[in-house]
Amino acid sequence: MSKRALKMAETKKNILAAARKSFAEYGYSDTSMDKLTAEVNLTRGALYHNFGDKKGLFAAVVEEIDLEMVEKAKTRAKSCASLWEGLLIEGETYIESALDPEIQRIILLDGPAVLGDPSLWPSQNRCLLSTQHTVTQLIAEGTMKAVDPEAAAILINGAGMNASLWIAASPNPQEALPNALTAFKLILSGLKA
Repeated sequence: MSKRALKMAETKKNILAAARKSFAEYGYSDTSMDKLTAEVNLTRGALYHNFGDKKGLFAAVVEEIDLEMVEKAKTRAKSCASLWEGLLIEGETYIESALDPEIQRIILLDGPAVLGDPSLWPSQNRCLLSTQHTVTQLIAEGTMKAVDPEAAAILINGAGMNASLWIAASPNPQEALPNALTAFKLILSGLKA
């Protein structure tokens, strides 16, 4: 990689880190692009060159956090004794992430308001395809009832996402979490063969 390319990658990384911190602390609407660019000693032009606009920068931060959430869920699922347990753990991990203040603010509260329906986000589509692949495997091994894998994946992911949104918006997220996890497990148990 050339020196210029390395410098551009470093600039992008610095902007993302500063934006993530600011979006988590102040929210989307109260994050100032002038203050943000001053923090990383850049011009607004550098920000717009790399991300287009504030919404593009926010989408990049959402993508970064979403990928980290998926990686965390997959890592936890690897230690499970079965594919079925792994599916449950991945969903539970996603739902539990609703207690993280950064995820609450950026992904669950501001994300839908700024970027629209989360099911249409590119990172969510990758997650959906992964869940569909797992469902297909579970059906093939006889662990899950024979259902349409795409429909089942959409419903499983939707249950996890909506549980997380509910927890994040709850006046007492710590109290809502165990109720959401119990309901999630019961819903999925109906799919088990």
